Amino acid sequence: VQLQASGGGLVQAGGSLRLSCAASGRTFSRSAMGWFRQAPGKEREFVATINMNGGNTYYTDSVKGRFTISRDSARNTVFLQMNSLKPEDTAVYYCAARNSFGLRTVSSDFDYWGQGTLVTVSS
Repeated sequence: VQLQASGGGLVQAGGSLRLSCAASGRTFSRSAMGWFRQAPGKEREFVATINMNGGNTYYTDSVKGRFTISRDSARNTVFLQMNSLKPEDTAVYYCAARNSFGLRTVSSDFDYWGQGTLVTVSS
């Protein structure tokens, strides 16, 4: 099982990026998936999660109204659209998947992890 995250890069404050996470090795159509991030010198933190059919999502307060998580189950892919980016959004972003469909915000509740993609927001 592999989760491949992509789409990170350098962007100015106020800009946008779209992260993608493609899963291979098994289908996650019945699994909740999510995004976490880890800034330099900080612990990994929850960003967003989505249920198996995309009808239910949950975000950490700091990204509400700016980030949107979505998924394409047919393509086994989850996305994170990030708008109005701020320097404090700078981090390595990781996608993750659960073996279950329930929404969770704790990293230990996720069973599979991607390698991470770096997002740098300049001021």
